[in-house]
Amino acid sequence: MSEHHEKMTKTTPMQVVVATVGGLVAPLIAIFLIIQLVLGIQASHVNQDTDDVQTEAVAERIKPVGDVHIVDASAPKVEKSGEEVFSAVCTACHTSGALDAPKQGNKGDWEKRIGQGYDTLVKHAIEGIRAMPPRGGGADLSDAELARAVAYMANSGGAKFTAP
Repeated sequence: MSEHHEKMTKTTPMQVVVATVGGLVAPLIAIFLIIQLVLGIQASHVNQDTDDVQTEAVAERIKPVGDVHIVDASAPKVEKSGEEVFSAVCTACHTSGALDAPKQGNKGDWEKRIGQGYDTLVKHAIEGIRAMPPRGGGADLSDAELARAVAYMANSGGAKFTAP
């Protein structure tokens, strides 16, 4: 056999370090560029109007549940009309018919009740009846306000009551 020896070049430690760093840095740069490309594409598809919509949605979600209105206790009370009382207190049950409440404007629901008479209906509104609490749940309502609300609802169901 012939002795044929090729000389191998000797690798220096500096070449090993450069090759290792190059082997690690090149994929990291590629990953970084791919991420930048994806983020750039996503950013270009964001509608500028969504910022306003999102801001409004957040404001709606974090708004207070209720407001506090401070009223002078010595100020004269302003009496509400029958429609105002209905809208503030009665509508919760009398619009949907919840708990068998006669529906606003439904002549069939009101016919039998109208036959009982205005004074009886007002008495039921003040004292409560069946599932309806006294004063319809509006503890601060006066008897006259309740009477106006009764006339308003019963008249929408076909009565001809005169509100006080």
